[in-house]
Amino acid sequence: MTTSLSLSRRTLFRGAGAALVAGGLGACAPGGSTGNKSLPSSSVTKPPSGEITIWDRTGDLYKVFDKAIASFTAKYPQVKVHHVAVDINAKLPATLISGAGVPDGAFYDDALLTGVAPHLYDLSQLIEQYKSDIAPYKLGVVTVDGKVVAVPWDLDPGLLFYREDVVTQAGVDPAGLTTYDALLGAARTVREKFPKAQPIHLENDQFLAQLWIDMFANQQGGAMVGADGKLTIDSDPYRKALTWLDTVRSEQLGTLAKYTQPTDLQTQDNGTQVFVPWAQWFVFAPQQLLKASKGKWRATALPAWQPGGARAGVMGGSSFVIPAKAKNPELAWRLYEHLVFSKAGYTAVYGPNDVYPGGLNTSIPSYLPALDPNTPLFKPIDAFGGQDLWKVAVEAGKQVPGGYMIPTWWGKAGDYFGVNVQKLLAGQMSPDDVLKTSASQIQKNLMGPS
Repeated sequence: MTTSLSLSRRTLFRGAGAALVAGGLGACAPGGSTGNKSLPSSSVTKPPSGEITIWDRTGDLYKVFDKAIASFTAKYPQVKVHHVAVDINAKLPATLISGAGVPDGAFYDDALLTGVAPHLYDLSQLIEQYKSDIAPYKLGVVTVDGKVVAVPWDLDPGLLFYREDVVTQAGVDPAGLTTYDALLGAARTVREKFPKAQPIHLENDQFLAQLWIDMFANQQGGAMVGADGKLTIDSDPYRKALTWLDTVRSEQLGTLAKYTQPTDLQTQDNGTQVFVPWAQWFVFAPQQLLKASKGKWRATALPAWQPGGARAGVMGGSSFVIPAKAKNPELAWRLYEHLVFSKAGYTAVYGPNDVYPGGLNTSIPSYLPALDPNTPLFKPIDAFGGQDLWKVAVEAGKQVPGGYMIPTWWGKAGDYFGVNVQKLLAGQMSPDDVLKTSASQIQKNLMGPS
């Protein structure tokens, strides 16, 4: 198996700014905005038949969806799906601008949705019947200017991953890791036992670090912008997260490394990096990339920022979009409705398959009826000592705070906030400096006069 699923998550945000620049996608862009044509529910009442072209990201995820699409065409043999693997982030924005060769549907990352929203169908009428069964966080992410512009797919809840063997030898009880202060204490205890340890992961990629800190802010009900669209990055949720990270840095309790790059994998394998608060998709590393520590990792809920606070947040996620210039949007909706909202569909996506024999375990569905902790869609993971990760992830996913907003300029903010965070992790900026400087830069360069 290739590492493409993990790599796609990592590389997305390095190119996010370029993707958004390439697809400025406002009403004045070449090809014109469609003003979000509505796809009414009355348009999808006939038995499905015809042909559609669907784009998915190259790699393992394409293979997973290819198998899942077969469950749709088996149910509706009058439908032919042309399933194409493409570099979505590079190709979709430009295609939406030109209007040439537009697919009927495409997989797309939530962080980039707002940048292409004017060129997508308004799916509000079709989604209405499912709204109460969609995770509130996810429904908010796919809603732009009051319109649902994507079919919500996955949740990527944050979890705390840890080396069980090292933690046990240090005398730390994982059940006590209920707050970030407790996690700091555990890191100090681990270092006392193992002086070479720098136990907590510190992300060294500017875009992934931005996504990571957004997870910490989401835990506290925060986001880069508020419901009114005004910038809220210089706020308590971000200040609390950055202050904690600065403490980890100043006490030398952290390993500064880029996710899944050699330093990251080496320190996780040799036991000097012990705690990784990260999205569920971290599970790919122990399964496919780590060697010496395979089987020694475990997962639990994220710590809370204050006692009794939320122990869940989201880091990443993707959905399905239907371009406003699609030739057969009704049929694309029927496919996505099957994959996301039917038991046969989401079981085909997440259940055991040729690509992931134990099931797709790097995320969970955002469709709440699929999240039964006692009815796992994927199996316990050997690389986690046989732990039932499904139950841990589902419990976290159901607690993710809603109300999170992703601004159109999110990807480009990495050139400011993401860069400044790296300066903090290098001891060159304080938390307040990062927030005030980033807010000023983003307001001036990305948002315009307030």
